[in-house]
Amino acid sequence: MIVVNPYVNFDGNTEEAFDFYKSVFGGEFSLLMRMKDAPGMDISEDQKEKIMHIALPLSSGQVLMGSDAACQKKEGAGVNNCNISIHAESIEEGQKLFDQMSGGGSNIMPYEKQFWGAWHGHFTDKFGIGWMINYDHPENQ
Repeated sequence: MIVVNPYVNFDGNTEEAFDFYKSVFGGEFSLLMRMKDAPGMDISEDQKEKIMHIALPLSSGQVLMGSDAACQKKEGAGVNNCNISIHAESIEEGQKLFDQMSGGGSNIMPYEKQFWGAWHGHFTDKFGIGWMINYDHPENQ
């Protein structure tokens, strides 16, 4: 596996938090996608400008990532405030990690090619830890 990155979920104030982190760590956001950018998402008008995904590269080579995940939660479902994001070296490695680690847990998003071009899956393992498995094709970088 290439890299393990922290992924933090917020309840609507991701942009404020990441502006703060950027002021502390420096650098520029490598990616910022809003809820309105995702095709087929059923979101209210007041949520369209909320953050679907944001990434702030750190000098260590890791990337601090986050989203306004609480905006997407369903009635009665909690939001895990932190996920561990693994960036695999291949589609196959990502699939293997997803299959092995998600057993006994709950599948949030199947590991498959996503609209932004990467292979991505999201699940909570049998211990309640949120994981995101990602493989980004070299041609997307």
